[in-house]
Amino acid sequence: MALILLNHLGKDHKDYIKQQVHVKNPYLDTMEEDILYHFSLSTKTHNLPEMFGDIKFVCVGGSANRMKAFAHFIHQDLNIPGNPDDIRDICEGTDRYSMYKVGPVLSISHGMGVPSISIMLHELIKLLHHARCQDVVLFRLGTSGGVGLNPGTVVITDKAVDYSFCPQFEQVVLGKVITRSTELDEEVASELLQYASELQSFPTVIGKTMCTHDFYEGQGRLDGALCSFSHEEKLEYLRKAYEAGVRNIEMESTVFAAMCRVCGLKGKTPVQFLFVHDLNSMTTDLSLILSPLSCCGLCHATEPL
Repeated sequence: MALILLNHLGKDHKDYIKQQVHVKNPYLDTMEEDILYHFSLSTKTHNLPEMFGDIKFVCVGGSANRMKAFAHFIHQDLNIPGNPDDIRDICEGTDRYSMYKVGPVLSISHGMGVPSISIMLHELIKLLHHARCQDVVLFRLGTSGGVGLNPGTVVITDKAVDYSFCPQFEQVVLGKVITRSTELDEEVASELLQYASELQSFPTVIGKTMCTHDFYEGQGRLDGALCSFSHEEKLEYLRKAYEAGVRNIEMESTVFAAMCRVCGLKGKTPVQFLFVHDLNSMTTDLSLILSPLSCCGLCHATEPL
């Protein structure tokens, strides 16, 4: 990950579309104050352009502890001046999310599942908009269940798909279903794969990531409190997923891709996912306890999100 950040920091961004993060809500312009409740930030009480205007990279992941460790890692790897122990949680006024700023990098936790990450994304996108950030690169980092892969493989997502293997996210708004695309930038996926091949530290593949609504039945696990299918039915579904190009399963990717795409975080401003998967869903339901792995320079734990 540090290699990616250093590479982009060294560019003058002339190859990128100069674009700010756009919110798609006309009502925000009529508000005297926009309160980012779950970040404990506000446009009236905080100078957001001064605090966040230099942000170029946002890295998000499920665990608060993991994203704190990531912030410390980036501080060291980018040779940021100061003591990493002095990095404070910007969201310390709330217990919903954790946020750490290290130079031009934001490291934020999002919890588990679509509802939790979608709340965080609404406020993150508004934060970047109010701070007038440009050409922001977003990454979601996390662990996942692998499909037909060896444990420890890094999966770079080229498409986030739903339960039917379609690159779309369905959002119910006022009783109506709105469908949004989850297509990602193929050039970015290829660039990430190139970095991984240069590091040669871990097996890496590009593939589709399937997003489910829960950790147990939705992912075909046999060890939950409820199980409405047989082992054979599970294997048949996972075989179909593999044939459709799915290489891992998690619970946040579709809404992340859809919201970033709608709000201008797309095209030459890459939005991408990196996952270390810790089990092969086709052979086991138990997460394997592995040593910490390195994901494009990122060290993080391999427990389930």
